Amino acid sequence: MDTFSPHLAKPGSASPAALLAAQRQAHDREGAPSREARLASLAVLDRLLRANREPIATAIAADFAGRSTNETDLAELVPALASIRNARRHLARWMRPERRQVDIGYRPGRAWVQHQPLGCVAIVAPWNYPLLLTISPLVDALAAGNRVILKPSELVPRFSALLAELLGAAFDPALLAVVTGGPEVGQAVCALPLDHLLFTGSTAVGRLVARAAAETLTPVTLELGGKSPAIVCPDADLAAAAKIIAQGKFFNAGQTCIAPDYALVPEAQARAFADAVLDATATMYPRLNSPDYTSVISERHAERLRGLVAGAAATGATVLRRHDDEPGRRLAPTVVLAPSPDGALMAEEIFGPVLPVIGYRDLAEALRFVNDRPRPLALYPFTRDRSALATLLDGTLSGGVAINSVLMHCIQDDLPFGGVGASGIGAYHGHDGFKRFSHARGVYAAGRVSGFGFLAPPYGRRIRIALKAMLMR
Repeated sequence: MDTFSPHLAKPGSASPAALLAAQRQAHDREGAPSREARLASLAVLDRLLRANREPIATAIAADFAGRSTNETDLAELVPALASIRNARRHLARWMRPERRQVDIGYRPGRAWVQHQPLGCVAIVAPWNYPLLLTISPLVDALAAGNRVILKPSELVPRFSALLAELLGAAFDPALLAVVTGGPEVGQAVCALPLDHLLFTGSTAVGRLVARAAAETLTPVTLELGGKSPAIVCPDADLAAAAKIIAQGKFFNAGQTCIAPDYALVPEAQARAFADAVLDATATMYPRLNSPDYTSVISERHAERLRGLVAGAAATGATVLRRHDDEPGRRLAPTVVLAPSPDGALMAEEIFGPVLPVIGYRDLAEALRFVNDRPRPLALYPFTRDRSALATLLDGTLSGGVAINSVLMHCIQDDLPFGGVGASGIGAYHGHDGFKRFSHARGVYAAGRVSGFGFLAPPYGRRIRIALKAMLMR
């Protein structure tokens, strides 16, 4: 039975537990949706995003108290639509059973892997890219044939309310439901006995989510963060690297989980690099109230960032900027030269428009600096030297890598995206996301003639001959 096609319905106000119960009943009653039904859901999602481009960007700008609609289109809408397009284009291939080899001793049987929807999953999304980090995993979950509960962040209330209204009007809540509210609602979602839970947010909250999910043995994908380094090698074009790193760092005012958190630069070039970064910011944002520059999400977050910079300055670091902070949530792009490696600035994920720059004497020292810290979500080597690049790639472990670039690996639909260690568990995007939200069911089908009966007791000469042949292979 296939009733997975979206239809018009008003958003409900049911509790997360009630929504899960309704979705579970629908899943048990109707089973896995057809490819046509999944494609129909993705088509509706595509039309919904395109038709509401302006209201979505306006809501996000209001929640940030200043964010360019071009930035929202570029960083959220475009990659969200690309993920939908990619899933629609490749879904038939993804759903096709994968043939596997059968050992010669068990032929003429056949073996294959069948990808089945997990069932009922939840996605708890963050505030920094509220559209993309909701829609991207949603696309993967729907493509895999699941029913989904979405919990957007309470720090973007206008966007969250709009998302609930739009999706509630387009989808049956037995397929897709949005729940809004504060941390207590998020905690309730994370405590549900789900078939999978994907959470994007801070490492500290990720630990709490994992603990809650463990109580119900719910499998989790945790997309966290950490301190992603940019490593500028001695052969790199310093000005070009500074411009790219500045663009990635100060995009969305640094509120990006894969933003370059700090830069490691040859010691003799550290000050020149810092100046080049600020020169690039002055070109991108000639004034702090530029419509292209994003505000920090909350006053509390702004005060935390100011405290990190002040703490670094108090321990001898040099603080460089082209503008002074404005009152409220407009923080100037800032470079902190030579901060203490043991200070709070280098211990916490910054998540704001502050770039520490640290000098190193050789690549071995740079590698030690990175590897002495938790595994980062991203690594950004800048070099054309193949030997140096191999040293950096082989000598580190990170969630993803962009070489002579930043951020760009995240929006490649054919690359898995996820962390490792403290920066996350599991990966999604495209085919990897389809598999993340699927169960890979191994299937073996015996042939008309089976050797299995030949191996049955009572054991005697036949089994000894068979074992000898097996062990000699």
